Amino acid sequence: MLRHFPPVDGAYAHKKRDYFIAAFTFFCVAVCLTADANATLEKQNALGVCGWVFLTGLLLGENKEVRMQVIIAIIFATIGEHFASPFMGGYTYRFGNVPAYVPPGHGMVYLTAVALGRSGLFLRYAREIATFVVLVCGAWSAWGISGYAEQGDYVGALLFCVFLIYLFKGRSPMVYLAAFFITTWLEIIGTAVGTWKWAAIDPVLHLPQGNPPSGVAAWYCLVDAVAMGGAAPLLRALKTVSMRIKSDKSRESAYQGASNE
Repeated sequence: MLRHFPPVDGAYAHKKRDYFIAAFTFFCVAVCLTADANATLEKQNALGVCGWVFLTGLLLGENKEVRMQVIIAIIFATIGEHFASPFMGGYTYRFGNVPAYVPPGHGMVYLTAVALGRSGLFLRYAREIATFVVLVCGAWSAWGISGYAEQGDYVGALLFCVFLIYLFKGRSPMVYLAAFFITTWLEIIGTAVGTWKWAAIDPVLHLPQGNPPSGVAAWYCLVDAVAMGGAAPLLRALKTVSMRIKSDKSRESAYQGASNE
């Protein structure tokens, strides 16, 4: 069950860049969501511009595969946002839109999950962190279906089960563990200040859900899984196309040279 977890007592390096990315994103999430609580649409758009600038800066030090993963995560998550929020009404932003900062924000959140997941801290204490996450999220989910919660959260409990599958069966458990921390952080802040609100009844399952659902990290794990799984094949496809274009140009140049002779 823990076969994809890092070996115990391995020699894991602590890279300042990984911790900087995480700290910077946690800070930006808090500032952005708090600022948007009473912001105008124009200010929302300005926050979006800042998000793209910050994300671009963070990606400068990453390799091509991570950059492609971030691009896929942004595209997939943004499509999901438009489907789940304006179309389905699973949760609603203040203006009924998908704010301009959300796409780059998803990129920063994904990059943070990757950075923390590869950090020396998470690799060294993988099992301890996993135990903490399972106990905390499990208790949160149990509270949601106990009858004592102000708003029932059966959807959260189901998502928690999905999260456990990702964590113990998925190939990147460290990224999923890291995703729990950053996504729980942003969901608690975003719902607390009123930047968005989850519907009391899920429009698809027709079950009560919390604001936010306890296992909401599972949705972000899906984004992470798609990004990590799709990056390598897409890069190979782009490389193949590039090589064919270069080959065609070479043949065309050789043909033109022969014709001129």
